[in-house]
Amino acid sequence: MVKIAAVGDNVVDCYVSRDQMFPGGNCLNVSVFARRFGAQSAYIGAIGRDRAGQAIAAALQEEGVDTSHLRILDGRTAYCVVGHRGAERVFLTFDLGVSMFVPSEEDLRFLSDFSAVHVGQSSGLDAHLAAVAARAPLSYDFSVRRESAHRRAIGPLCFLASVSGGDMSAQEAEGVADELLGSGAQWVLVTRGRLGAHLFGRAGRFFTPAVAVEVLDTLGAGDTFIARTLTGLCGKEDPDAILRAASAAAADTCRYFGAIGHGAMTEIGLDVKALASNLTG
Repeated sequence: MVKIAAVGDNVVDCYVSRDQMFPGGNCLNVSVFARRFGAQSAYIGAIGRDRAGQAIAAALQEEGVDTSHLRILDGRTAYCVVGHRGAERVFLTFDLGVSMFVPSEEDLRFLSDFSAVHVGQSSGLDAHLAAVAARAPLSYDFSVRRESAHRRAIGPLCFLASVSGGDMSAQEAEGVADELLGSGAQWVLVTRGRLGAHLFGRAGRFFTPAVAVEVLDTLGAGDTFIARTLTGLCGKEDPDAILRAASAAAADTCRYFGAIGHGAMTEIGLDVKALASNLTG
């Protein structure tokens, strides 16, 4: 059985247009999607005791994600205020709340039993990646971070390195992948939105076009792709089949609001619509 743990960020994405908040964050999303794709999964992170934190905890429990190492702390749960231009999200403002934390020795021991552990660059855990990678194969999401020095520093630790490359040409995607593979990463995933996705590894170079879909909301599509790719690689599936399945799954995510759904009325202690109006003029 494939077992995936995700360690790091969570947030409630507050949609101005809907007066709703949706559990999210790269690592939380990957833990939920991995579970939906048939893996056992666990999430290690920190939430507040507020309504937003309760919404996150309830969603994880409903999805069957192991929350035995979820911290519930005094303070505000992380949030992001999200506007939209069509189906594309626009991040208006955010507060990290209590979401930044340091993995404990108990957390690290817990990870030793997993097929892979996922961490995102937005989690602020780069200093602890070596300790994580010593326990289990590391999946790391570089997202849109582009510094070559950063790739060379993190690449040697990676089983799967993921890059969001919607602004990249196919040639640029190959260049980034070559650098990461050359530094020691075993697999590199570059997602390019409507232009498809690439998976690079010692077994070859693979590509899938995007699945055409009527897009409602793109939030979470990239995390879906990462989770399906990671689950498939850990399960030793055929790379072409993995990419096709990941592309279809990411398209499905674009058909509903929120990365993982589970919408609730926005209650984070501020007037989201008023804040958004002030920020956008």
